[in-house]
Amino acid sequence: MGTQAGPVEADRPPRVVIADDQALVRTGFRMILAADGIDVVGEATDGEEAVAAVRRSLPDVVLMDIRMPGTDGLEATRRLLGTDGREPGPGPGAPRVIILTTYDLDQYVYAALAAGASGFLLKDVTPEHLAAAVRLVRSGDALLAPSITRRLVERFAVRDDRAATLHRDLSALTRRELEVLESLARGHSNAELAARFHLSEATVKTHVARILAKLQLRDRAQAVIAAYETGLITPGSPQSPTPP
Repeated sequence: MGTQAGPVEADRPPRVVIADDQALVRTGFRMILAADGIDVVGEATDGEEAVAAVRRSLPDVVLMDIRMPGTDGLEATRRLLGTDGREPGPGPGAPRVIILTTYDLDQYVYAALAAGASGFLLKDVTPEHLAAAVRLVRSGDALLAPSITRRLVERFAVRDDRAATLHRDLSALTRRELEVLESLARGHSNAELAARFHLSEATVKTHVARILAKLQLRDRAQAVIAAYETGLITPGSPQSPTPP
């Protein structure tokens, strides 16, 4: 899992690479981000160039078009984040990826999340939403709510032994952490988790952080996918009884 930004890093503007085969899209996004104080440190016209640009400029966030000639955005994301099976997982400093597309189709959203992306935006996004999305995922949050992720996962995910290996062994989690992961994967917010387990929201956040660290996951959206792909939850299965 990527390293957390320290106090000094958190104060500097996000560094972004834009990968899109359309020059007008790249230019427009660069102008929008620059106007909001965000540094565009690289551009790419295809997935190969995107991987090279990221390794060269070490951005915090990549805006990745899903459809590009040659190596597409999904394959480039898998290579950058170690979800293509060649590497065990994203190394320290790995960027967060926001997938961009003109296609508002669930299968693209799920494929992007399964590839390790932290979010998904349509190209007609407003300037304010684009800049806010970059800052959000740079801070470590996912761009999609867990409830939306759960809906997508239930439609497209299957139990996958290879995915289970990528997401590590759930036996690393304590009983309470497994309970929290299951409830999180069903779309519950921190407030709902706190009420269910009779905990403070601060304690819930600590449990979630430990789950992500132990399973080497990048955010809550990835945790939802891991819960389904490792078999902790199956589509349509009932919620476990409320623990004492």
